[in-house]
Amino acid sequence: MGTPESALKRARLEQNLTLEEAVEQLNAITGGSTDTSQLSAWESGRRRTGLRNRRGLCVLYGRPGHVLFAHQDGDHSVDQMLHDVQGTLVTSWADLVRAMISVVAGAREQLVVMGSRSREEDYLGAIETALVRNPRLVHTRVLYGPPRHPVLAGHLVRLMEIRDPSERSNGVRTLNIGLVEPGEAMERFFVASENRAVVPVPSLNGADAFDSGVVMGAAAAAGLVRHGREACAAARPLGTIRSVRELPRRRCR
Repeated sequence: MGTPESALKRARLEQNLTLEEAVEQLNAITGGSTDTSQLSAWESGRRRTGLRNRRGLCVLYGRPGHVLFAHQDGDHSVDQMLHDVQGTLVTSWADLVRAMISVVAGAREQLVVMGSRSREEDYLGAIETALVRNPRLVHTRVLYGPPRHPVLAGHLVRLMEIRDPSERSNGVRTLNIGLVEPGEAMERFFVASENRAVVPVPSLNGADAFDSGVVMGAAAAAGLVRHGREACAAARPLGTIRSVRELPRRRCR
């Protein structure tokens, strides 16, 4: 016997929609850029659908999420999810920076960075070096409000000097910088490649420290890459050096 059709696929077929038609209507709802291969993977359960597209598909098909995505969620028990995201805790500033630089250095296909507070020059320099050395590396940067430090503002300008955001490699834009306006969403912090990620966590050493994080493997990293790319697609694009230079400056401790 073959694998039974998922409720997600049945919902599309019941509306007599092809993959192409469903994708077109979904993107009109979400403002995203889902393609037919992604939708097919969601329908088969090979990939999990992100929150924004889950909401869009519920609207498109008029069905609740627990029905449409049961085939994706049913196989992910708590034990399996814990296994997928288990990682190594680092609790010193030096180790945290080394881990973040290691993620950047190991990126070959995707590098996603979230947050507006970066000011560690070695880490930011590693990102610039990665873009110079690997023209095919797709870099996504999501800011939550304007840069908090001049060091980050300068880094964003240098990224655009290294890589023109309008340039495409194999049909893919390889530099994507998006700004989430203040108050629209809670700020998130992480760096992720296709095979590794680091997520800062509240310091284990004191209220004023920023020196702890969790290093995660490929399963969690892949999810964070999707998270970052979807967040960037929904953000206001910054596509020129001028647009970055015109961002207001604000400094935090």
